[in-house]
Amino acid sequence: MSQTRFVAFILLFAALVLSTTGASAQTTFTSEPPATFTLPNGLQVVVIQDHRTPVVTQMIWYKVGSADETPGKSGLAHFLEHLMFKGTAKHPEGEFSQTVLKVGGNENAFTSNDYTGYFQRVPREKLPLMMEFEADRMTGLILKDENVLPERDVVLEEYNMRVANNPEARLNEQIMAALYLNHPYGRPVIGWHHEIEKLNRQEALAFYHRFYAPNNAILVIAGDTDVKEVRPLVEKNFGNIPPQPSIPARRIRPQEPKQVAPRTVTLADPHVEQPTMKRYYLVPSATTASKGESTALDVLAQLMGGGSNSYLYRALVVDKPLAVAATAAYQGTALDPSQFSIAVAPKPGVEFPQVEQVVDNVIADLKQNPPKAEDLERVKTQLVAEAIYAQDNQATMARWYGGALATGLSIEDIRSWPDRIRAVTADQVRAAAQKWLDKNRSVTGYLIKDTTPKREEKRS
Repeated sequence: MSQTRFVAFILLFAALVLSTTGASAQTTFTSEPPATFTLPNGLQVVVIQDHRTPVVTQMIWYKVGSADETPGKSGLAHFLEHLMFKGTAKHPEGEFSQTVLKVGGNENAFTSNDYTGYFQRVPREKLPLMMEFEADRMTGLILKDENVLPERDVVLEEYNMRVANNPEARLNEQIMAALYLNHPYGRPVIGWHHEIEKLNRQEALAFYHRFYAPNNAILVIAGDTDVKEVRPLVEKNFGNIPPQPSIPARRIRPQEPKQVAPRTVTLADPHVEQPTMKRYYLVPSATTASKGESTALDVLAQLMGGGSNSYLYRALVVDKPLAVAATAAYQGTALDPSQFSIAVAPKPGVEFPQVEQVVDNVIADLKQNPPKAEDLERVKTQLVAEAIYAQDNQATMARWYGGALATGLSIEDIRSWPDRIRAVTADQVRAAAQKWLDKNRSVTGYLIKDTTPKREEKRS
């Protein structure tokens, strides 16, 4: 991934995966549902009309991510994402990207635990060309050691920039590894450094041929078009690509045992300027939750850490000035059990036990007492309003539909989310706190400054 694409990827990933509201796969709609159809080879297609500007966004989502890698090959899904820009026999390396730039468009790619995606945003009349390029690289990727091995070095440098030289990212990596005792969500999407440096062309091609197929993909087209225009293009470009018979109807991964003990991790780094306390709880995702649980967790996260009126912010920043920031987040978009997280940045001189006690008190109060009616209505209004405003961005719409469908949800799940948020009761929020904010299901991480003096090397 180039530096430009990497920066854009970070912005996309943050919007898609790290939303503090937990509303990353949901929105509210006043328009008609998107048109959908499936080709005989299994390719699922979603067409979202948005005629306000003469542009379209094409996104293709492959239902494979880091959690689908063979143990010992971490980072392979992300590595292949990079290699997908290396060209085909029909379109040599760089032609696809240069074509997007020449028409004034932009492109990107992203990898998560559960999916890998590629998108282009271009003038509407360029959609046929973009679709031809994208269909070609579904089956036509050509890899050679002379471009694979340098790209592996690019990924290693990306690891250094994103993780090795980022204390907070390293803490998150360690928390996730401790949170998931058995599930592959515990390994980082980018991979472990010692495994990335051993990835090779043969492994990348084998992964590509195994998972990149129409019956393992979702094509989302959003913008100034309609299904009458899109369907013939999809049939022309993707219709003759054969399905991959080895694709399972349902992804089955190792699941978590009952978690019976809280865990803690501490990361000390000399570059830390702001100590941080984080706590992650293992909770159900929107896909695995029982009826009403996921939306209750959405509301709970917003109540606890969604802005300056949230319970944690008021308790830690306003009422008792112990911290400079306090947030909570629920990541609902996942195929398997996910995370509810809390983060607090203490003020200088404030010790972790002080802020942690306040966090525990807020949680204990929520378990004992339902939230006040005015607080509940406020945060539900915030969640629905944010979703309404987000409809102004066609790429966001494509991300929401693609991310939801790639993790086992349906279009109806997406469209009914506002009504389900409005229906969340105070008792449901309290029940979610009681059931899921259990320390035995948690990892607490501490990021501290390493003040150990460096040893001077002895001169001979």
